Amino acid sequence: MTADGEICAVVLAAGEGTRLRPLTEHVPKALCPVGNVTLLDRALARVAGLDLTGPDTVAVNACYLGGQVVDRVGSRAHLSVEPGDPLGTAGGIGNLRDWIAGRGVLVGNADAYLADPHAAPGPDIAALLDGWDGETVRLLGQPAPDPREPGTFSGHRFVGFSLLPWQRVRDLPPTFGDLVRTVWRPAEAAGALEVVAFPGTFYDTGTPGDYLAANLHAAGEGNLIDPAATVTGHCERSVVGADAVVSGTVTRTVVWPGATVRPDERLHGVIRAADGLTVATGSW
Repeated sequence: MTADGEICAVVLAAGEGTRLRPLTEHVPKALCPVGNVTLLDRALARVAGLDLTGPDTVAVNACYLGGQVVDRVGSRAHLSVEPGDPLGTAGGIGNLRDWIAGRGVLVGNADAYLADPHAAPGPDIAALLDGWDGETVRLLGQPAPDPREPGTFSGHRFVGFSLLPWQRVRDLPPTFGDLVRTVWRPAEAAGALEVVAFPGTFYDTGTPGDYLAANLHAAGEGNLIDPAATVTGHCERSVVGADAVVSGTVTRTVVWPGATVRPDERLHGVIRAADGLTVATGSW
Protein backbone atom coordinates (compact mmCIF):
# COMPACT_ATOMS: atom_id res chain seq x y z
CA MET A 1 0.00 0.00 0.00
CA THR A 2 1.11 3.59 -0.45
CA ALA A 3 3.06 5.23 2.33
CA ASP A 4 0.22 7.55 3.34
CA GLY A 5 -2.36 4.74 3.15
CA GLU A 6 -4.85 6.90 1.29
CA ILE A 7 -7.08 4.26 -0.24
CA CYS A 8 -10.83 4.28 -0.73
CA ALA A 9 -13.09 1.64 -2.23
CA VAL A 10 -15.91 1.78 -4.77
CA VAL A 11 -18.32 -1.13 -5.26
CA LEU A 12 -20.00 -0.97 -8.67
CA ALA A 13 -23.67 -1.96 -8.32
CA ALA A 14 -25.46 0.06 -11.00
CA GLY A 15 -25.79 -2.56 -13.74
CA GLU A 16 -29.02 -4.04 -15.06
CA GLY A 17 -27.92 -7.67 -15.21
CA THR A 18 -29.58 -8.21 -18.58
CA ARG A 19 -28.14 -11.72 -19.03
CA LEU A 20 -29.79 -12.80 -15.76
CA ARG A 21 -33.27 -11.81 -16.85
CA PRO A 22 -35.97 -12.55 -15.90
CA LEU A 23 -34.40 -12.87 -12.43
CA THR A 24 -33.33 -9.22 -12.61
CA GLU A 25 -36.59 -7.77 -13.85
CA HIS A 26 -37.55 -6.84 -10.29
CA VAL A 27 -34.26 -7.26 -8.38
CA PRO A 28 -30.96 -5.60 -9.37
CA LYS A 29 -28.12 -8.02 -10.04
CA ALA A 30 -26.15 -6.73 -7.06
CA LEU A 31 -28.95 -7.87 -4.75
CA CYS A 32 -29.21 -11.40 -6.13
CA PRO A 33 -28.25 -13.82 -3.36
CA VAL A 34 -25.32 -16.21 -3.59
CA GLY A 35 -25.19 -18.66 -0.73
CA ASN A 36 -28.06 -16.68 0.86
CA VAL A 37 -25.97 -13.49 0.99
CA THR A 38 -26.51 -10.76 -1.60
CA LEU A 39 -23.64 -10.13 -3.98
CA LEU A 40 -23.50 -6.54 -2.75
CA ASP A 41 -23.18 -7.61 0.88
CA ARG A 42 -20.40 -9.99 -0.11
CA ALA A 43 -18.51 -7.17 -1.83
CA LEU A 44 -18.93 -4.83 1.14
CA ALA A 45 -17.73 -7.57 3.51
CA ARG A 46 -14.66 -8.11 1.32
CA VAL A 47 -13.59 -4.46 1.41
CA ALA A 48 -14.41 -4.34 5.14
CA GLY A 49 -11.95 -7.22 5.50
CA LEU A 50 -9.34 -4.74 4.28
CA ASP A 51 -10.40 -2.22 6.95
CA LEU A 52 -12.27 -0.13 4.39
CA THR A 53 -15.61 0.76 5.96
CA GLY A 54 -18.03 3.65 6.28
CA PRO A 55 -19.21 6.42 3.94
CA ASP A 56 -15.93 8.33 4.09
CA THR A 57 -14.00 5.34 2.78
CA VAL A 58 -16.44 3.17 0.79
CA ALA A 59 -18.84 4.20 -1.96
CA VAL A 60 -21.49 2.25 -3.87
CA ASN A 61 -22.99 3.41 -7.13
CA ALA A 62 -26.59 2.61 -8.05
CA CYS A 63 -28.83 3.14 -11.04
CA TYR A 64 -31.03 0.29 -12.24
CA LEU A 65 -33.67 -0.28 -9.52
CA GLY A 66 -31.39 1.99 -7.54
CA GLY A 67 -33.83 2.51 -4.69
CA GLN A 68 -33.38 -1.11 -3.66
CA VAL A 69 -29.60 -0.70 -3.62
CA VAL A 70 -29.87 2.53 -1.62
CA ASP A 71 -32.09 0.83 0.96
CA ARG A 72 -29.74 -2.15 1.21
CA VAL A 73 -26.62 -0.05 1.69
CA GLY A 74 -28.13 2.34 4.21
CA SER A 75 -25.43 4.21 6.09
CA ARG A 76 -22.72 1.66 5.42
CA ALA A 77 -21.30 3.52 2.43
CA HIS A 78 -21.46 6.74 0.43
CA LEU A 79 -24.13 6.38 -2.27
CA SER A 80 -23.79 7.63 -5.82
CA VAL A 81 -27.14 7.36 -7.60
CA GLU A 82 -26.73 7.78 -11.34
CA PRO A 83 -29.62 9.45 -13.20
CA GLY A 84 -30.96 7.88 -16.37
CA ASP A 85 -29.01 4.89 -17.67
CA PRO A 86 -25.98 3.39 -15.89
CA LEU A 87 -22.74 5.26 -16.61
CA GLY A 88 -20.60 2.16 -17.00
CA THR A 89 -17.51 1.29 -15.01
CA ALA A 90 -15.55 4.40 -16.00
CA GLY A 91 -18.47 6.82 -15.84
CA GLY A 92 -19.42 5.50 -12.43
CA ILE A 93 -15.93 6.28 -11.14
CA GLY A 94 -15.92 9.64 -12.92
CA ASN A 95 -19.15 10.53 -11.17
CA LEU A 96 -17.36 9.94 -7.85
CA ARG A 97 -14.23 12.01 -8.55
CA ASP A 98 -15.06 14.66 -5.94
CA TRP A 99 -15.60 11.97 -3.32
CA ILE A 100 -12.43 10.06 -4.26
CA ALA A 101 -10.57 13.37 -3.95
CA GLY A 102 -6.96 12.43 -4.62
CA ARG A 103 -6.96 8.95 -3.17
CA GLY A 104 -6.13 5.65 -4.78
CA VAL A 105 -9.29 3.65 -5.34
CA LEU A 106 -10.00 -0.06 -5.04
CA VAL A 107 -12.80 -0.82 -7.50
CA GLY A 108 -14.87 -3.98 -7.10
CA ASN A 109 -17.64 -5.37 -9.26
CA ALA A 110 -20.57 -6.32 -7.07
CA ASP A 111 -21.29 -9.32 -9.29
CA ALA A 112 -17.87 -10.92 -8.72
CA TYR A 113 -18.02 -14.08 -6.62
CA LEU A 114 -14.62 -14.81 -5.10
CA ALA A 115 -13.69 -17.54 -2.64
CA ASP A 116 -10.29 -18.64 -1.38
CA PRO A 117 -10.27 -21.59 1.04
CA HIS A 118 -7.06 -20.31 2.60
CA ALA A 119 -8.06 -16.69 3.29
CA ALA A 120 -11.11 -14.80 4.49
CA PRO A 121 -12.81 -12.16 2.32
CA GLY A 122 -10.57 -9.12 2.29
CA PRO A 123 -7.29 -10.84 3.13
CA ASP A 124 -7.90 -13.00 0.05
CA ILE A 125 -7.29 -9.96 -2.20
CA ALA A 126 -4.85 -8.09 0.05
CA ALA A 127 -2.02 -8.81 -2.39
CA LEU A 128 -3.66 -6.26 -4.67
CA LEU A 129 -2.73 -3.54 -2.15
CA ASP A 130 0.54 -4.91 -0.77
CA GLY A 131 3.55 -2.84 -1.78
CA TRP A 132 1.55 -0.67 -4.18
CA ASP A 133 3.49 2.33 -5.47
CA GLY A 134 0.41 4.49 -5.93
CA GLU A 135 1.15 4.91 -9.64
CA THR A 136 0.53 1.63 -11.43
CA VAL A 137 -2.85 0.14 -12.26
CA ARG A 138 -3.33 -3.27 -10.69
CA LEU A 139 -5.84 -5.91 -11.76
CA LEU A 140 -6.81 -9.07 -9.94
CA GLY A 141 -6.58 -11.90 -12.43
CA GLN A 142 -6.40 -15.60 -13.13
CA PRO A 143 -4.48 -17.32 -15.94
CA ALA A 144 -6.61 -17.71 -19.07
CA PRO A 145 -6.79 -21.15 -20.72
CA ASP A 146 -5.52 -19.40 -23.85
CA PRO A 147 -3.30 -16.46 -22.89
CA ARG A 148 -3.87 -14.97 -26.35
CA GLU A 149 -7.64 -14.83 -26.06
CA PRO A 150 -9.24 -11.39 -26.46
CA GLY A 151 -9.75 -9.43 -23.27
CA THR A 152 -6.78 -10.83 -21.38
CA PHE A 153 -4.06 -8.89 -19.61
CA SER A 154 -0.63 -10.52 -19.51
CA GLY A 155 -2.38 -13.80 -20.24
CA HIS A 156 -4.86 -13.34 -17.37
CA ARG A 157 -8.59 -12.83 -17.17
CA PHE A 158 -9.82 -10.03 -14.93
CA VAL A 159 -11.63 -11.35 -11.83
CA GLY A 160 -13.56 -8.47 -10.38
CA PHE A 161 -11.23 -6.07 -8.53
CA SER A 162 -8.79 -3.40 -9.68
CA LEU A 163 -6.66 -0.75 -7.98
CA LEU A 164 -6.44 2.64 -9.66
CA PRO A 165 -4.13 5.57 -8.91
CA TRP A 166 -5.65 9.02 -8.60
CA GLN A 167 -3.85 10.32 -11.68
CA ARG A 168 -5.76 7.75 -13.78
CA VAL A 169 -9.09 8.70 -12.19
CA ARG A 170 -9.06 12.47 -11.89
CA ASP A 171 -9.88 13.16 -15.56
CA LEU A 172 -12.62 10.55 -16.01
CA PRO A 173 -15.84 12.33 -17.00
CA PRO A 174 -19.20 11.39 -15.48
CA THR A 175 -20.38 10.08 -18.84
CA PHE A 176 -20.76 6.54 -20.13
CA GLY A 177 -17.49 4.66 -20.52
CA ASP A 178 -15.66 1.55 -19.40
CA LEU A 179 -12.42 1.18 -17.47
CA VAL A 180 -10.95 -1.25 -20.00
CA ARG A 181 -10.67 1.40 -22.73
CA THR A 182 -10.22 4.50 -20.63
CA VAL A 183 -7.80 3.29 -17.94
CA TRP A 184 -6.58 -0.30 -18.17
CA ARG A 185 -5.46 -0.51 -21.80
CA PRO A 186 -3.78 2.94 -21.77
CA ALA A 187 -1.92 1.96 -18.59
CA GLU A 188 -0.92 -1.34 -20.17
CA ALA A 189 0.40 0.46 -23.25
CA ALA A 190 2.47 2.72 -20.99
CA GLY A 191 3.94 -0.23 -19.10
CA ALA A 192 2.05 0.83 -15.98
CA LEU A 193 -0.32 -2.12 -15.50
CA GLU A 194 0.32 -5.10 -13.23
CA VAL A 195 -1.74 -8.28 -12.82
CA VAL A 196 -1.96 -9.78 -9.33
CA ALA A 197 -2.92 -13.46 -9.40
CA PHE A 198 -5.94 -14.63 -7.41
CA PRO A 199 -5.51 -18.28 -6.34
CA GLY A 200 -9.11 -19.04 -5.40
CA THR A 201 -12.40 -19.58 -7.23
CA PHE A 202 -14.06 -16.87 -9.31
CA TYR A 203 -17.43 -16.57 -11.04
CA ASP A 204 -18.75 -13.36 -12.55
CA THR A 205 -22.37 -14.55 -11.92
CA GLY A 206 -23.48 -12.73 -15.07
CA THR A 207 -25.28 -15.72 -16.61
CA PRO A 208 -27.74 -18.15 -15.02
CA GLY A 209 -25.18 -20.94 -15.37
CA ASP A 210 -22.40 -19.05 -13.62
CA TYR A 211 -24.83 -17.72 -11.03
CA LEU A 212 -25.91 -21.28 -10.21
CA ALA A 213 -22.28 -22.45 -10.13
CA ALA A 214 -21.37 -19.73 -7.64
CA ASN A 215 -24.25 -20.74 -5.38
CA LEU A 216 -23.31 -24.40 -5.52
CA HIS A 217 -19.71 -23.48 -4.69
CA ALA A 218 -20.93 -21.48 -1.68
CA ALA A 219 -22.96 -24.50 -0.54
CA GLY A 220 -19.98 -26.84 -0.69
CA GLU A 221 -20.75 -30.53 -0.92
CA GLY A 222 -24.04 -30.32 0.93
CA ASN A 223 -27.04 -28.03 1.25
CA LEU A 224 -27.13 -24.45 2.43
CA ILE A 225 -30.53 -23.87 3.98
CA ASP A 226 -31.49 -20.66 5.75
CA PRO A 227 -32.80 -21.26 9.29
CA ALA A 228 -35.95 -19.35 8.36
CA ALA A 229 -36.77 -21.71 5.48
CA THR A 230 -39.29 -24.55 5.73
CA VAL A 231 -38.14 -27.78 4.13
CA THR A 232 -40.37 -30.84 4.28
CA GLY A 233 -39.26 -32.23 0.93
CA HIS A 234 -35.85 -33.39 -0.26
CA CYS A 235 -32.81 -31.20 -0.95
CA GLU A 236 -29.55 -32.29 -2.54
CA ARG A 237 -26.66 -29.86 -3.09
CA SER A 238 -29.02 -26.90 -3.10
CA VAL A 239 -29.32 -23.42 -1.61
CA VAL A 240 -32.60 -22.45 0.04
CA GLY A 241 -33.28 -18.88 1.17
CA ALA A 242 -35.12 -17.38 4.10
CA ASP A 243 -38.90 -17.91 4.22
CA ALA A 244 -38.73 -20.28 1.26
CA VAL A 245 -40.90 -23.39 1.40
CA VAL A 246 -39.64 -26.61 -0.17
CA SER A 247 -42.17 -29.41 -0.15
CA GLY A 248 -40.94 -31.12 -3.32
CA THR A 249 -37.49 -32.23 -4.47
CA VAL A 250 -34.65 -29.88 -5.40
CA THR A 251 -31.26 -30.98 -6.71
CA ARG A 252 -28.42 -28.60 -7.54
CA THR A 253 -30.94 -25.79 -7.39
CA VAL A 254 -31.19 -22.31 -5.90
CA VAL A 255 -34.46 -21.44 -4.16
CA TRP A 256 -34.71 -17.72 -3.53
CA PRO A 257 -36.03 -16.21 -0.30
CA GLY A 258 -39.80 -16.43 -0.17
CA ALA A 259 -40.08 -18.87 -3.07
CA THR A 260 -42.10 -22.08 -2.99
CA VAL A 261 -41.48 -25.57 -4.36
CA ARG A 262 -44.71 -27.56 -4.39
CA PRO A 263 -44.93 -31.21 -3.27
CA ASP A 264 -45.35 -32.43 -6.85
CA GLU A 265 -42.31 -30.54 -8.19
CA ARG A 266 -38.86 -31.93 -8.88
CA LEU A 267 -36.36 -29.22 -9.76
CA HIS A 268 -32.86 -29.89 -11.04
CA GLY A 269 -30.24 -27.34 -12.04
CA VAL A 270 -32.55 -24.32 -11.98
CA ILE A 271 -33.20 -21.13 -10.05
CA ARG A 272 -36.61 -20.80 -8.44
CA ALA A 273 -37.63 -17.26 -7.52
CA ALA A 274 -40.81 -15.86 -6.02
CA ASP A 275 -44.19 -16.23 -7.76
CA GLY A 276 -43.13 -19.54 -9.26
CA LEU A 277 -40.55 -18.05 -11.64
CA THR A 278 -38.13 -20.79 -12.71
CA VAL A 279 -34.98 -20.05 -14.70
CA ALA A 280 -33.14 -22.89 -16.40
CA THR A 281 -29.35 -22.66 -16.54
CA GLY A 282 -28.46 -25.14 -19.26
CA SER A 283 -25.30 -26.01 -17.33
CA TRP A 284 -26.26 -28.65 -14.79
